[in-house]
Amino acid sequence: MALLAEYRCKATPARRVVEVYDADAYLSEDDAMAAARTQVVAGNGYHLYLLSLQPDIDVDVAIRVWDMAPDPPAEAEGHVPVSIESETGVLVVNQLEYGPAGEMTLPRPGVYEGHAWWENRQAMADYYATTLSLPAADTFEGHLTQAWDNPPVTERYVLDLAYIREPEPVDDEDQ
Repeated sequence: MALLAEYRCKATPARRVVEVYDADAYLSEDDAMAAARTQVVAGNGYHLYLLSLQPDIDVDVAIRVWDMAPDPPAEAEGHVPVSIESETGVLVVNQLEYGPAGEMTLPRPGVYEGHAWWENRQAMADYYATTLSLPAADTFEGHLTQAWDNPPVTERYVLDLAYIREPEPVDDEDQ
């Protein structure tokens, strides 16, 4: 297996969600978002929703394109199979409240399949809850900012993908 391309960024999971989608597929999808609540990562073909257990501490998002997608690592906290179609060849990592965190240019437009896996999701949720439960004081907000900027673990989501086929042709009559 050869790694063909890799992109990494930090994103704030506002409303506990980070979204990955094709640059032209910016409309959200309620059914896929609901599925992410039980699967952690779910999509509708053009969107993937990554569901964190906390809304304020940045998470790492990595998109890796392989010649053949590897299996998720054994130490991953969880994983699910994923598929995403990109007609433009550009994937956007979006923060619901704050807008795009970044974008990746894929090796070529098309349908990509593989796995999403994550680590430290529960550990970050526990840390988040602990920092919120500390006694309030005049410096509480400053304490939270410092605590959230320097967490002891990094919540991480990785999309390991491989090109499968060309994108579906766009029907000009639908536009």
